Amino acid sequence: MQIFKPKFGRAAVAALALVLAPALAPGSAKATEFINILTGGTSGVYYPLGVAISKVYADNIPDSKVQVQSTKASVENLNLLEQGRGELAFSLGDSVKLAWEGDTEVGFKSKLGKLRGIAAIYPNYIQIVASKDSGIKTLQDLKGKRVSVGAPKSGTELNARAILAAAGMSYDDLGKVEYLPFGESVELMKNRQLDATLQSAGLGVASIRDLASSLPITVVSVPAAVVDKLGPPYVSANIPAGTYDGQSEGVDTVAVVNFLVTREGVSDDVAYQMTKLIFDNLPTLESAHKAASQIKLEDATKGMPIPLHPGAERYYKEKGILK
Repeated sequence: MQIFKPKFGRAAVAALALVLAPALAPGSAKATEFINILTGGTSGVYYPLGVAISKVYADNIPDSKVQVQSTKASVENLNLLEQGRGELAFSLGDSVKLAWEGDTEVGFKSKLGKLRGIAAIYPNYIQIVASKDSGIKTLQDLKGKRVSVGAPKSGTELNARAILAAAGMSYDDLGKVEYLPFGESVELMKNRQLDATLQSAGLGVASIRDLASSLPITVVSVPAAVVDKLGPPYVSANIPAGTYDGQSEGVDTVAVVNFLVTREGVSDDVAYQMTKLIFDNLPTLESAHKAASQIKLEDATKGMPIPLHPGAERYYKEKGILK
């Protein structure tokens, strides 16, 4: 008895496989959820917190591919978000406000209308640190000195401009202005090529801890009168004694709140998960950097200068933070 063996060409077999694949598959494949977290320089606070958040997301958001991008921080982060090149970004509150207003002078070509809020997190303390050898003790002593004011058009640099202006000064009063990230600023100070650095970051930032362990420093006060002139979103703050080696007394300064920001186009479910997982995993974030100990759920929507993402809003309503 002859058995009939049908003959199929390779093209026919391939076509048949494509037809049968959906029916044979155990379940339909889910699209990968890409989450790019925009942070700052690696020696700041944004970056280690971003790395900690990325692990939390990767472990808890199904089908997600999470990465962390080191950037020049606030202004660059917000522009990248608007361009759809990130899903979560760290930024200083004044930068977020200026982005929403479309302030061209600070690096926003127009209103960044796609930005949406996730959470207010910890305050950035504006920390002005000089080498003891420089003789700098007050803001006015910065005149004629070599000072790094942060990466160009970063949130830190915007803070520097604002503080100097409120103190009746400008970059023209300084001897030399360097636009450098935190780590590079510290290296120049160690080499006696800079007198002072202004860094807007959480308390205990790694760059200043490194500097203070290498040479004697002076933490320069920002007086209350200067803070009053600055106004919101700036507030008075204090850098407690012992925050850095050799700092024997608390130092008055100014602070501005940091925000986590997303954009239109990120789904409500993903934004909800991104928000929820932040507050469900605060101990993990605190182990990455102690600045995270100041993140409070009850403060998460305070001072938000842009509309909340609907996914974040849903979470806050569930928790009773919003009605």
